[in-house]
Parts: sequence; structure tokens; C-alpha cells
Amino acid sequence: MLVRKIPDGTVIDHVPAGKALSVLRLLGDPQENGFTIAMVMNVNSSKMNRKDIVKVEGMEVSPEQVQRLALIAPRASVNIVRSYRVVAKKNAVPPRTLRGVLNCTAPTCVSVREKESAPSIFFLSGRSPLRYRCKYCGRELAEKEISSQLG
Repeated sequence: MLVRKIPDGTVIDHVPAGKALSVLRLLGDPQENGFTIAMVMNVNSSKMNRKDIVKVEGMEVSPEQVQRLALIAPRASVNIVRSYRVVAKKNAVPPRTLRGVLNCTAPTCVSVREKESAPSIFFLSGRSPLRYRCKYCGRELAEKEISSQLG
């Protein structure tokens, strides 16, 4: 299988197998904005066993998108390409604090009962595997719950 080099854009590597479509949704479905996309899914990886790769030609992801990407693919690497050369490489790093991004799953949590006066706030409690803890009730969301809310 051959996926050509891109002249300009973003290459997102080390995406967990099966998460490439979630990555595209997180990026705002770039194909709808005319960007060319190449995806390789469920390929062999020496680091991860199996992985996905997403290439978006003509689009550079923002630092905010890289942070959100870390919630779906916490070990992803993001390469910015210009004139066929990698000019920047970023690792997806989960933010320490999330405001209004995730929803607490505890039915008695104040952020569930009173969304207007108590917006959801989560603090990073673990990176591998990814976990966030609710500020109000202490409920911890695991990596699978986090990615299901975003993808």
C-alpha cells in the first residue's frame, strides 16, 4: 500500500487502531472543506502493535486541536508539513484541566443537575491510561469513556 507524500498539511501518526474517523470528526471533517485526506487504518506498528495514520493535505492543525486530539489519541504525534518537509513535530499532550469538554457520568453530580451554574470541570488524573477526575464529585472517566464522548 502506498500513500504519497503531501506537499503541505498535517500528518497525524500513532493514532490507536480504529480511531482515525474520530480524529477526522475532531478536526471538523476537513473533507467537507475541500481538503484531501488519506487514512491508513489498522497497520502494523512496532510501538503500538496496530495503529492508524491520518494525512490532511492543505490543513495545519491548531494547538487547540492538538490538545483535543490528545483526548482521543493520547500518544499521537502531529507533523506539520510544508514544501514536502516536516517543519514542526508536536506530541499530543492531554491538557491538565478541561472545562466544558466532557460530561460527568455521575447522575448526582452538580455539573449534571445544574449545568448552567456548574459547568463541567475535569482534572487530569492519569496519562497512561488516560483518566480525568470530576472537580465536583470526584468521578473518574477512563480513556474509553473519554473517547466515546468525543468520537
